[in-house]
Parts: sequence; structure tokens; C-alpha cells
Amino acid sequence: QVQLVESGGGLVQAGGSLSLSCAASGDDFSRYATSWFRQVPGKEREFVAAISRSGATTQYTDSVKGRFTISKDNSKKMMYLQMNSLTSEDTGVYLCAGTVIGDPFVVVSDPGEYAYWGQGTQVTVSS
Repeated sequence: QVQLVESGGGLVQAGGSLSLSCAASGDDFSRYATSWFRQVPGKEREFVAAISRSGATTQYTDSVKGRFTISKDNSKKMMYLQMNSLTSEDTGVYLCAGTVIGDPFVVVSDPGEYAYWGQGTQVTVSS
């Protein structure tokens, strides 16, 4: 099984940028489709972006399209989320998630399909 640890969160002004990282250990990262989710108190965990295990396919929630970029480096066992033009609506705890999947091009956006989760990193955007 894989262990996931997020980093890179912080406080940023609206319009600014942040780059999140998710470090994996314990298994071959190329076996895993992965995603970023966002958690805000009182709300359900929200899908942000997903990437296939090969890195060839990506998917984004509508609110971040054109602003966020998800990427994955299997050789380094890392996943990234570049976040630009941040708004207060992007505030939350960002969690990375992984699940073993056979198809190298399929993305997974349903949190219920993910077996492995990190602890999260806080992103706060001040307006």
C-alpha cells in the first residue's frame, strides 16, 4: 500500500499562486490513479483535479479549469497541483488520494473510490 503526504499549503492573497506537492512512499506510484480533493468545514469533500496513473489523462472541476494544473512524476513518486489566480473560494484543506487501477488512462473523481489518503495541507486565500 502507499502512504501519501501533502505539502506546500499556506496563506496567499487573492490572485496569487501556490504549488502543492504530494509525496508517495511504500509502493510503485505508477500503479495509482491520483487526485486532489478540497475539504471545507461543514461541506462535503470536493473533487478538484484527477490524473491517470500514466499521467496522460487529467480532469478538473469546472471552477478550477484554466487556473490549476495537476501533474505526476512516477519516477519521483510525486504528484503536484499548481494553483494560479487563487480566490477565496479556493480556501480549504487540500488532500491527495490514490487508488490502484489497471487502465493507465482512466481518471477517478469519486472520493468513494479512493483507498489511500494523505492528511491534507491547508490553503487559505485572503481577499
